[in-house]
Amino acid sequence: MEASGGRFLRLQRRMLVTTIIGYTLFYFLRKNLSLAMPGLAQDYGITKSSLGLFLTLHGVVYGLGKFVVGPISDRSRPRRFLMGGLALATVANVVFGFGPVFAALIAGEATGAAFTTALVTVLGVAWVANGLLQASGNPPCLKLLSYWVPPEALATKLAIWNSSHSIGAGLVTVLCGYIMGLGALGSDGVGTGMWQWCFFAPAIIAAAGLAFLFFTLPGTPEEEGFKVESEGAHEGMTEEPEETCDTALRRVYLNPVIWLIGACCFMVYLTRFAILDWGPMLIKEAKGVSLAGAGWTVACFEIAGILGTLFSGWATDRLAGGRAPRVCLFMMLGAAVCMGAFWLMPAKSSVLFYVAALSGAGFCIYGPQAMTGLTAVNLATKRFAGTAVGFTSLFSYGSVLFSGWGMGCLAEHTGGWAAPFMSVIGATLVGAVFFALLWKTPPNGYATQPSNRQTAEPK
Repeated sequence: MEASGGRFLRLQRRMLVTTIIGYTLFYFLRKNLSLAMPGLAQDYGITKSSLGLFLTLHGVVYGLGKFVVGPISDRSRPRRFLMGGLALATVANVVFGFGPVFAALIAGEATGAAFTTALVTVLGVAWVANGLLQASGNPPCLKLLSYWVPPEALATKLAIWNSSHSIGAGLVTVLCGYIMGLGALGSDGVGTGMWQWCFFAPAIIAAAGLAFLFFTLPGTPEEEGFKVESEGAHEGMTEEPEETCDTALRRVYLNPVIWLIGACCFMVYLTRFAILDWGPMLIKEAKGVSLAGAGWTVACFEIAGILGTLFSGWATDRLAGGRAPRVCLFMMLGAAVCMGAFWLMPAKSSVLFYVAALSGAGFCIYGPQAMTGLTAVNLATKRFAGTAVGFTSLFSYGSVLFSGWGMGCLAEHTGGWAAPFMSVIGATLVGAVFFALLWKTPPNGYATQPSNRQTAEPK
């Protein structure tokens, strides 16, 4: 994509930075439950299966929400979409934090079975609503990226943007780990009465960030005053001249490659969510690490994920000719090896060993997590980027049926974490097989034509 001056490039860089900040804030409002779960279990006796059901319903609704939001975002202003969803997700987190107050109003008492039932209901509804609102974050970000960045550079830029996942989840994990440590220690070694601040504090940060985005987040090139002449996405490529239902069916819904990418997403996200959502509790119970130490371990998983994402983008563009599944195959195998090493370490080993093993897993799993989205966007072309992301998200967040409720039930009924964790390692290996089947997939779905270019000029 070419611009007649430096303003386009400046706005392109600003778009990248502000969408990273915006999606980081979504993760502040989404990955805070993991650290609050031990507090909810200790303070109110909420079971692992119930907590797992929160995670599963949140993920399923999020995936369905992205499926619905994706096509809508293709026809909407992504800037408004992102900020509106972030504002409402902030409200949902505040409601979750005040869950006991609403439960007491419903049950008419502050203790007892009726209160616990009301509390689980209130928290469940709030977290499911948050899942639906979270769906407004990813599609508009990818839409902006696909409009500001040409396909031949999209893997690198998307890898940089994808660091927002790890930055958000890593920072909120550390923040909430320390928050949970501020309360008086209960019988399980968890700070009592502090879990609400795992939702209030991120909501305050998100509200401040929302004000920043209002003044800095750009819209599409057209909305910023550029006239885009779309003769082709870049040299040697053209695109569908108009959006039609038939084209959407062919590009996305009836495309067997997109379905296989969805299967890859299922395995990648299952692995990632299992560590993110259950990691703090698993590390504490299975390895004897304090909750603050477990929070840092999961945070390092996220930090390493940033490096893995950047590496996968560079390797896709520079080594694999834009064919991301080839890079993802080897990274999935590496993730399985690192998680196996983590599990084989004896309990109460040095926390540095756990950090090293899960950091390796994070490095390897976040590359495929970013590159599956890239592959779907490039194959569907920028006109159907939101639709493709929404469709593959059905697979991504369908994985929470196991990573959330399934793992919670399995841990509860087997009396430990061995069976759930071995199942996750198995899923990672199956994901590697799916990526191998995509080895010959082309780098994008644009039709080949001689020497066409897309230009952006000031109106």
